[in-house]
Amino acid sequence: MNNVVLIGMPGSGKSTLGVLLAKALGYSFIDTDLVISRKAEMPLQKILDTDGLDRFLELEQEVGCELECDHTVVATGGSMVLSESAMKHLKEIGRVVYIDVPFDEIERRVTNITTRGIAFHRDETLRNVYDNRVPLYEKYADAAIKVSNQGNIEDTVSKLLEALIFS
Repeated sequence: MNNVVLIGMPGSGKSTLGVLLAKALGYSFIDTDLVISRKAEMPLQKILDTDGLDRFLELEQEVGCELECDHTVVATGGSMVLSESAMKHLKEIGRVVYIDVPFDEIERRVTNITTRGIAFHRDETLRNVYDNRVPLYEKYADAAIKVSNQGNIEDTVSKLLEALIFS
């Protein structure tokens, strides 16, 4: 196992879990949302507001396709799965793990869909985004872990480690 790539909905905990998983594995950590922000020299929401959804997705694809790392946990943006070429590259450089959180929990966690830097069309709801992306998360995942609102973060990191060992 060279790298671990976390995919899932905004609010699924990819960044938080990624840092803890990296510590547990002795790996580095990269959040592609931060790489995109640095590349554009502005926060994600400002990219969406200023340059539009298409430019945001183009930047995300570039970051996903160009990412080179070793022994690293990568937390992707929730929309990375919209880019087939980025996901192909990420699957080549690491194991892809889907953080599967039920919609009601995502809805509870994501209260600021229009200001958080989430890539979606103006006429879409959080439910639409969820329904459109879940099949893509499932398609690209080498492993998946189900996360409930009952578990704590340490339990989730343990599930991640188990998924990496046994899948």
